[in-house]
Amino acid sequence: MTALAWVSLLAGLVLLGLLLYWLFIIAEGAYLGPWAVVLLYDWAARAYERIKQYDPGDEQWFLGLPLARSLELVPAPLVLDVATGTGRLPRALLRQPAFAGRVIGLDLSRRMLHEAVERTAQFADRLTFIWQDARCLPFDDDTFDCVTCLEALEFIPRPREVLAELVRVLRPGGVLLVTNRIGWEARFLPGRAFPRAEFEALLRALPLEGVKVQPWQAAYDLAWALKSGDPHGGGVRPLEQILRCPNCGGRLRREEDGFRCVGCGRLYPVAADGVIELHAGVDGQGKRAVRGGSKQTPGS
Repeated sequence: MTALAWVSLLAGLVLLGLLLYWLFIIAEGAYLGPWAVVLLYDWAARAYERIKQYDPGDEQWFLGLPLARSLELVPAPLVLDVATGTGRLPRALLRQPAFAGRVIGLDLSRRMLHEAVERTAQFADRLTFIWQDARCLPFDDDTFDCVTCLEALEFIPRPREVLAELVRVLRPGGVLLVTNRIGWEARFLPGRAFPRAEFEALLRALPLEGVKVQPWQAAYDLAWALKSGDPHGGGVRPLEQILRCPNCGGRLRREEDGFRCVGCGRLYPVAADGVIELHAGVDGQGKRAVRGGSKQTPGS
């Protein structure tokens, strides 16, 4: 090979390396589709907490405590944590003595949810995990007193639509807590991360009030807001009253081995680890159904 050919080959390898670094390290597979994001998080699930190295003290002081205080006037608040990962937010919140509510954690990575179950065993009586896509939240409108989504919007297709979905299931007067990616890496996440002013404008365009976006971590801003309307929160309802079929929107009825839709007949099993597998429903004839959320246009 000539010197020019070697240089061209080397340049090509460098460009390929940069492309792979962007696709799998910076964007974490987001531009390849939800399947790639889920695959990466499934692979990393066992080592995820070790990689992130969250400080439990910081988590409770800067996350759990302010969230618990924002809900202290709500009797038995019901919280939804979207893209819950290994249960980071549920742990920070449920460790707060002032919080007397219940948390539902939802994620599209099944192995991350299994890790979450193991790491939150002490709170099992106040915590439910659901395997499902964040783009199709299986709940009625105005269900939760608080909805959170941390460090995940940039990895979910159409984050603007996901924000609207988060607000949809939030009760009037309820608390929304979400993050937005900032820093140099955010420049390489077009359509997924937003300049601070643009992100604030996105939130203000939704039925929200009291929007406040503040620096939180080196790579993230933290946004707080309240859903507009007369507050009427409080009171934890049984799952059968708030769960909806991701396939047809019908009510789900509790059965011995899971939840069955009274509309389309699909069965959504409850796994051995307690996770409600809405993403793995089977139809009335016992056949595997189209997975929840796939009919729509992953998650931590």
